[in-house]
Amino acid sequence: MTRFFWLRQDEATAATYDGEFDAAHRWSLPGVRCHTCGATWGGAGHQYPCVDLSQLPERSEFEKARPEPFHEFARLRELVRPLAPPHATLPPGTAFGPLVGRAFGKFGPFGWWGSSMLLVRRDALDRLQADGVRGLLGCRTELRFRQKDPPELLELQIEPHGRIHPDCIPPDEPPPCVTCGRFGLARPDEPILDAASMPPALDLFRLGNFATMIIGTERFMEAVQRLELHGITFRELPTR
Repeated sequence: MTRFFWLRQDEATAATYDGEFDAAHRWSLPGVRCHTCGATWGGAGHQYPCVDLSQLPERSEFEKARPEPFHEFARLRELVRPLAPPHATLPPGTAFGPLVGRAFGKFGPFGWWGSSMLLVRRDALDRLQADGVRGLLGCRTELRFRQKDPPELLELQIEPHGRIHPDCIPPDEPPPCVTCGRFGLARPDEPILDAASMPPALDLFRLGNFATMIIGTERFMEAVQRLELHGITFRELPTR
């Protein structure tokens, strides 16, 4: 049986690798003001850095973060849907294209932005792929360094698959909004994964209903540890 692990930043490596960056994705869907549930929101954890909107005539409409009424958000979502992966749900705030901005400091094999965006040095990605880790997609960044010989940093496009098990959802929790899809459930303290929904051919993915949670298989964890690629901690999660 495959074992699954929740990936988070290893704070113990911060003294060795102090790399930081001030950047944003080139394009994004706006947030939404929903007329059904009354919420104004934009999600986190949905990033498609390999999706290029540069040839889209309306690309300028994706360059400024802002909330929009649902009908306008839906119009923009349909413009980008043909360019996104077929299974992508594209909630409000979904980001596209490369990270653009400044980077400074020393980067280890992995670099984190918050808890839900993972960058990797080119050499580390090559070693993981050569070791047989499946489903890793590294996308170029446009990060500017002031130092000489900066590292080549790629952003991993980690797509949502699988779900938290229904047992983690309280029976009195309201269902997602029928219009905008907003689901107000807070992340459980003790997450359980829905075993039947786990992707069979990926070693790294996000959870479909908690996209800020990055999940790796035992194969991914063992490769990272064997290759001594620092920057990630692993917490095993049960499945049901």
